[in-house]
Amino acid sequence: MKILAIVGSLRTESYNLQLARAAGAVLAQNHPEVEYELLDWADVPLMNQDIEHPAPEAVARVREKVKTADGIWLFSPEYNHFFPGTLKNLLDWLSRPVSDTEGQVLRGKPIALAGTTPGMSGTSHAQDHLVTMLSFLQADIMNAPRLAIPHIGQQMENGALSLSSSAPYLEKQAAAFVGFIERHRNR
Repeated sequence: MKILAIVGSLRTESYNLQLARAAGAVLAQNHPEVEYELLDWADVPLMNQDIEHPAPEAVARVREKVKTADGIWLFSPEYNHFFPGTLKNLLDWLSRPVSDTEGQVLRGKPIALAGTTPGMSGTSHAQDHLVTMLSFLQADIMNAPRLAIPHIGQQMENGALSLSSSAPYLEKQAAAFVGFIERHRNR
């Protein structure tokens, strides 16, 4: 089983990147059969139909990674009660048909949502907006459990994520997502 992690923040050492790495460590420890990869997508250009066909190399690469993954684990911050514009841009590229004979790569794809923020909402608003968009794109969203960690500054030590109180919730979501993907594959 292959899980591809997409982090909605492009910031080096963002809280959500650190959370995605922690998720990878949980999977490695508790689900060693899972192959886990963090998607590198910083070079994806702004969506522009003038350059859509043929797709830019970065877009083609990202689409292939999404296409070959058994599940996508999205880790997104929340900016002004929404997910970042950079993530919206990536999802817009992924929502476009690959070719005249091949549709978009998110249709039917199992997706889990997680995120953290220094604020008090814990990314729940951003996740609700992601559910709206991903549902429209006919992705298969694992609505429970979602992981939305508020006040992440309380779980940091020397600038690094420690996940003291949230670790059990991350472990629970990881186990649930592995089961969700297995059920999806057995349909």
